[in-house]
Amino acid sequence: MFKLEIPNWLIILGAVGQMFTAIIYPYIRHVVFDWYNDIKKLKPLNQEIAKTYGRYIQGLNFSFGLISILFTQDLKNETGLAVAITGLIAAYWTGKVITQFSYYPMYEIPKKVIFKIGEVLMNTLFIGFSLIFILLFISNLLGYLDKQ
Repeated sequence: MFKLEIPNWLIILGAVGQMFTAIIYPYIRHVVFDWYNDIKKLKPLNQEIAKTYGRYIQGLNFSFGLISILFTQDLKNETGLAVAITGLIAAYWTGKVITQFSYYPMYEIPKKVIFKIGEVLMNTLFIGFSLIFILLFISNLLGYLDKQ
């Protein structure tokens, strides 16, 4: 059967990128989108819900990166758990990419050159994460099914 080999360096590169997105997330919210001033217009409960979901996103991005660094080989070992975890991460980033290109273009990002460059680089990262984990998921799934 066809064997898809994903190099460790690619997984680790994706891991570092995911952790970077978590670290840069507060800057993007505050400086690029002026997010906190916008959510102040919401009712108090809705403000807290928005902040909580923001923290979830930040936590998931960092956690997916940390898992990828600490368990690089385990994410490739074609077990049921490897299929599940890589499938989850692939679905998360693929959903992010779909949302990014389906809904976000209708909104204005500040016109500063640095923000436009940042937008391109962040979108490149998101697509990269999606592709890395889709490939890992497919590799794990094929290997897992082959063992059954």
